[in-house]
Amino acid sequence: MDINSVNQRIEFLKSELNGHNYKYYVLNEPSVSDFEYDGLMEELIELERQYPQFADSLSPTQRIGDDRNQEFVQREHRIVMYSLGNTYNREEVIDFDNRLRKLIEGPVEYACELKYDGAAISLTYEHGRLIRAITRGDGVRGDDVTANVKTIRSIPLTIQADACPALFEIRGEIILLRDVFNTLNEDRILDGEAPFANPRNAASGTLKMQNSSLVARRKLDCFLYSLAGEDLPCPTHSQNLAWARSLGFKIPSYLEVYQNIDGVLSFIDRWKDARKKLPFDTDGIVIKVDSLAQQNALGFTAKSPRWAMAYKFPPDQAETRLVSVDFQVGRTGAVTPVANLEPVLLAGTTVKRASLHNADQIQLLDLHIGDYVTIEKGGEIIPKIIAVNLSKRDLFTKPVEFISKCPECGTELTRDPGEAKHYCPNEEFCPPQIKGKIEHFISRKAMNIDSAGSETVGQLFQAKLLNSVADLYELTYEQLINQDRFADKSASNLITAIDESKKIQFERVLYALGIRYVGETVAKKLARAMGSIETIMNASKEQLMSIDEIGDRIADSIISFFSLEKNRQLIQKLQKHGLQFSQEIGENARQIQLLTGKSVVISGTFSRFSREKLKELVEKYGGKNVSSVSSKTSFILAGENMGPEKLKKARDLSIPLIGEDEFINLLCL
Repeated sequence: MDINSVNQRIEFLKSELNGHNYKYYVLNEPSVSDFEYDGLMEELIELERQYPQFADSLSPTQRIGDDRNQEFVQREHRIVMYSLGNTYNREEVIDFDNRLRKLIEGPVEYACELKYDGAAISLTYEHGRLIRAITRGDGVRGDDVTANVKTIRSIPLTIQADACPALFEIRGEIILLRDVFNTLNEDRILDGEAPFANPRNAASGTLKMQNSSLVARRKLDCFLYSLAGEDLPCPTHSQNLAWARSLGFKIPSYLEVYQNIDGVLSFIDRWKDARKKLPFDTDGIVIKVDSLAQQNALGFTAKSPRWAMAYKFPPDQAETRLVSVDFQVGRTGAVTPVANLEPVLLAGTTVKRASLHNADQIQLLDLHIGDYVTIEKGGEIIPKIIAVNLSKRDLFTKPVEFISKCPECGTELTRDPGEAKHYCPNEEFCPPQIKGKIEHFISRKAMNIDSAGSETVGQLFQAKLLNSVADLYELTYEQLINQDRFADKSASNLITAIDESKKIQFERVLYALGIRYVGETVAKKLARAMGSIETIMNASKEQLMSIDEIGDRIADSIISFFSLEKNRQLIQKLQKHGLQFSQEIGENARQIQLLTGKSVVISGTFSRFSREKLKELVEKYGGKNVSSVSSKTSFILAGENMGPEKLKKARDLSIPLIGEDEFINLLCL
C-alpha cells in the first residue's frame, strides 16, 4: 500500500474499533465476534508499528495499556470535586427539601440517581479528545491516571468535536462488575494473594496500579453521572446527561426526575431491594436539584454542594447464633479470631463465618458462645458481628476468651503497646507463618513464581522440602517428580519459574521478603533511594526516615528485621542463589532523590515555568507540595508578587526562599 492508503486504512480501523467498543461496552450490543474484533485490533497494532508516524495516543490500541511503570503526577482540578453530605434517615431527606424550598423561589425538581460504589474520576476533553483523567484525591488535587483510564473501553477516547464545547469535564465512577470482581478474586487466591474486600476497593486499587497493561486486564468499567463547568449545553442536569449520552458516553439509564419529595421517596423505596439484582454495587441514592440556575443560586458549603445529598441504604443485617470461634495465624504472626455461625441468608448469600477482628472487639461485644448475634455486610466479603441480643442469652453460655498461646505451635502470644492484634513470635517454626511467608514470596507482585500456589507450598512444606523461601532455590526436578500431583510438565514448569524469578528486579525482591509495613510502594522507594540491600541493612533510622513515605514505625520495622541474624543469613543464601539485591543508581536516579523528604511551598508568578509544571517537578524529584507555610516547610519556591502573608511567615520561621533560576539549577535542568 502507498502511504496515503496506509493512513486511510488506519483511520478506517480506528473508526471500526471505536464503533465496536461503543456497541459492546456502552450499549451491551456486540456487533462482531471476538475473533473478528481481535483480527481488526491486530491489524491496527501492526500498521501502527510499521508506520509510527500515524500512531495516535488516543488510538484504540491504547486500550491494551503500557508495560512501563508510571509515577503518578498530582494535578489540580480545574473545578473542585466536592463530596456529598449523606444520611440514612428519610426524615432528613424531607428536611433537605423543606430547607431548599425556603431558599428558592418557584418550583424545584429533583434528579434522582443510583449512587455507584467505585472510585471517583474526572475526565477532561479538549477539542473532542480525552486529554486528562484525574482521581478525586482531596477534591482540590488528584492523581493523573490518564494512561490507565485509556484502557477502560467504555470511556470514549475521542468524541465528535463540533458537537461539544472546546473544553469540558465529565465526571463519574470507575467500577468493577460483580462477576469480573469474583473472577479477579479467584485468580488472586490461586496466586497466593489476599482477595480484595469488595469491588470498590478493587476498582480503586486497580486505578492506582503503575502498569497500565495490567490495568487493562482487570476490565474496569465507568459510569458517568455529571458534567462540570460553566458553559454547559443544557439548562438542567438531566438534560446535560442526555446530551452526553448522545455523544457516546456511558450514562446509566436509572436517572429519574421528580417534581416533589414524594417522588424522591418512592424512588428510594423502589431501589432499596431492587439494587441487589443489579450486576454492580450501589450503596444509596443521589438526589440533586435538576436546574443548574438553582444549583448556582444555592452554592456550596466548604465541603459539599447545598443542592445535592446522598441517601445511603443501611447495611444488610441478619441474626444468627454463634457456634464457636477459631483463631487463625497469618504470615506476620498476627492472630485473627473468626466466628463460626449457624448458616443464615444475608444479602443473597449464605453466611457461616464472620470477622471478630481482635481481642478488644470480643471484649467490647461481651461475646458468649451460644449468643444470638447481629451480623452486618456493609460491602465486605466477610461480614462482621455488630451486636449481641442479650434478651436471648441463656444461663449456659460461656464468654469467648482470647487465647494466650498460638493455636498452631503453642508459643505464648505477645501484644505490643498500641497494637490491636496479638502475635505469635515464633516465626521460625510456626507452620502457617512459614507457609504464609513463602506464599507471599512467590505471589505475582513479588517473585511471580506462577507455577506454585498455596496448595503446592503446603504439600512441599509437609514433605519437608520447603521450610523457608531460600529452600525454593534448592528444589530439584527429581524431588518434585516423586511428589503427588507432580508430573513431568508441572515439575519442569516450577523449576523454570523459580529460575526465572532470579531476574526479578531488586524492589520486588525487597517487597517479597515480607518485612512488616513494607508494601509495594515503600519497597520501591526504599530500593530506589538506597540502591542495595547492604545499604538498607546498615542504614540508620534517620537515613530511612529521610525517604518519602517512611515514618517512625516503618523505619523501626526495617531495622528490627535486619537486626536478626537469621534474616541476614537468609539474605546471604538468596544472594548466593543469584537473586537481585541491588540496582544501579545512575545520575538520573540520583537526581530523582534531590528533593526527597522536603516540603515545598510555591508562591508567586514565574517566567520560565508555570506553577503547575513547577509542582510536577517538585513531585518528580521526590518532594512534597504543600500549600501553607509552617515550621516543617523546607523552602519556598518564590516568584514575583509572592503573597505577603507567606513572606512574613517565612521570615518569622527563618525558612529559605529560592528563586526560579536557583531551583532550576538545583535540579540541573
